[in-house]
Amino acid sequence: MSHMYETKRREYTQGGLRRADLANSPYTQFERWFNQAEAGGVSDPTAMVLATVSADGQPSQRIVLLKQLDERGFVFFTNYNSRKGRELAGNLNASLLFPWQMFDRQVKVCGRVEKLQRSVSEAYFASRPRTSQLAAWASPQSDVIASREQLQEKYNQLEQQYADGDIPTPEHWGGYRVVPAEVEFWQGGAHRLHDCFRYRYENNQWSIDRVGP
Repeated sequence: MSHMYETKRREYTQGGLRRADLANSPYTQFERWFNQAEAGGVSDPTAMVLATVSADGQPSQRIVLLKQLDERGFVFFTNYNSRKGRELAGNLNASLLFPWQMFDRQVKVCGRVEKLQRSVSEAYFASRPRTSQLAAWASPQSDVIASREQLQEKYNQLEQQYADGDIPTPEHWGGYRVVPAEVEFWQGGAHRLHDCFRYRYENNQWSIDRVGP
């Protein structure tokens, strides 16, 4: 089977991006764009594509949700025994991508990952809905399972087990922080002449360069 996808081309006409418009910090610039995405109706603006690499060099991607951002980096939570968790255990380099297509924008983050302190993960886990807490226990994320029914049965068992008390944080579950070395802001432009600026952290400060789109 063969299918060509070049027929649905369009121009990117939502406006340019200039160096004078950029904040000195990528975190401040990210917050500006995030707030615009959220106010503009972007579906799930915290959704970000996380890319990790296996020991044999095979990249893998999946969508996770941004849960916190400060000047230390971008935080998400997951199962440490999942494929992404296993790959991060062997290679701390990772990349994030925020695809805000409604505004013809992308934000790409490249850096290294660090685990959050256990107390931070436990505090966040306690704030989650009970259904999400139970799902974290029930799902052997990335492992083969026999059926949907098996997963539901495990969930039901846990629901009964913890019916009268708090649900503890699984040892295999917690948070990561992606500490960026580079943050790239891409704004679509007409005639494929997009605008792209890259922040790089060197010598304890951020530098900004325009890069070819």
